[in-house]
Amino acid sequence: MALKTKIPAKPDLHAVRRWLHVGLALVLLMLVVGAITRLTESGLSITEWKPVTGVLPPLNEAQWQEEFKKYQASPEFRYKNMTFTLTDFKTIYWWEWVHRLLARLVGLVYIIPLTIFLWRRSIPGAYLPGILLIGVLGGLQGFLGWYMVKSGLVDEPRVSHYRLAAHLLTALTIAATIYWQSLRLSNFYNSRFQVQTAIRRHAILALLVLIIQIVYGAFVAGKDAGQLYNTWPRMGSEWIPEAVFASTPWYLNFLENEAGLQFIHRTLAWVVFLVMITLSFRLIFGKPAFLLWREGLWLLTLVVLQIVLGIFTLLMAVPIVLGVLHQLVAAWLLLVVVRIIFLTRKMSASAG
Repeated sequence: MALKTKIPAKPDLHAVRRWLHVGLALVLLMLVVGAITRLTESGLSITEWKPVTGVLPPLNEAQWQEEFKKYQASPEFRYKNMTFTLTDFKTIYWWEWVHRLLARLVGLVYIIPLTIFLWRRSIPGAYLPGILLIGVLGGLQGFLGWYMVKSGLVDEPRVSHYRLAAHLLTALTIAATIYWQSLRLSNFYNSRFQVQTAIRRHAILALLVLIIQIVYGAFVAGKDAGQLYNTWPRMGSEWIPEAVFASTPWYLNFLENEAGLQFIHRTLAWVVFLVMITLSFRLIFGKPAFLLWREGLWLLTLVVLQIVLGIFTLLMAVPIVLGVLHQLVAAWLLLVVVRIIFLTRKMSASAG
């Protein structure tokens, strides 16, 4: 009777880390395509979610007409794009199709190598929960993507800005989780840095205010609030227009009022700037000499760039290129802060 042989463990942390880097690059690419999809108002062009059969786009004129007919029954066509021709529809369809295709590709890039790594026992047990968490978050993101799109297919031709914020935040959480796990897999970080409690607390504060700002950025995008008050530093001719507090009950001004959302996003930008700038100075000029001055320079550069991008994006009424760059730099900034938090944590000699 043949005995089953157990495959010996072959840990290959470098291969796993390269795999995570590829996944991170794809998630960031999805953020870019997602931003383009949003800014071109293409997200509601595909009215069904078919995870398997939806991989292929329409391949002939009859299939295109069928897809266009489904779109014509949607609120976006009936109330907003009623003059759209089939050619117009194809333009927005392709952006949404590419976005969904990338989502499927990310899933395959995660599942197939993970299966191989598990079969070869290449991932030590200490790292496995964090890597499996990425898959859980990816599944949640897929659900949230369709849940968001559904909100724009019922009555109003606009997705819920709450669901849009959840979708964006989950995507950034996936990117941050992948990056965190890739840092854990690098033994280089186990002994180089020391615990810096005060700086770590500052970095955690920076992360929190940045997350709040990103949420409000999604609110502004979801409500098209960036099309209002395309002036700076004032909103129109005033610092605080009456429209900011026009909604009742009062708390809706901070959740659904377009003018209020833009005002909060503008104001929070300077809070983020102040927190990030002071953190970067502590990293660059702090005493005793600290080894995170490069991260401090990155932080300083990115937060200044983000403020400049935000101002010009507003002044130019959210052109696609600037809108995409604004979202991408926000993601980059978040990853730098995650890196700082990681490098200032209490080290573990085994798992890092």
